[in-house]
Amino acid sequence: MQVSKQKVNPTLEKQLYRMWGQLIADIKFPAEADKISESIFSTTELLTIIKRLGVAYWLSKGRSYENIKQNLKVSSATIASIQQELKKPGWKLALEKVMAEEWASKWEEKIKNLFKRDQSKN
Repeated sequence: MQVSKQKVNPTLEKQLYRMWGQLIADIKFPAEADKISESIFSTTELLTIIKRLGVAYWLSKGRSYENIKQNLKVSSATIASIQQELKKPGWKLALEKVMAEEWASKWEEKIKNLFKRDQSKN
């Protein structure tokens, strides 16, 4: 899908952005997010968004450009562009949420393993 060069009425555009924001805010479960994303975005659009998030995540973890290029199949220019964008509040918030989920998953696994060990002693 190409984006038209014709401008949308600014009031209507604001309403559409608010609608999008509300949709994102109302998503409660990963399965809902997957279903909505896979329906709204083309495969290419979704892959682009996912790769951008992956680049941002790996940059925040200190991975090299070369490693990111090889694994995510993106250009150095894409990585550099995203690195500059990481200063924006939205990227910071997105990465905080990803890191919080990662942290929670690690602790969930540790707690499960702790209970497994305790149960095996009995």
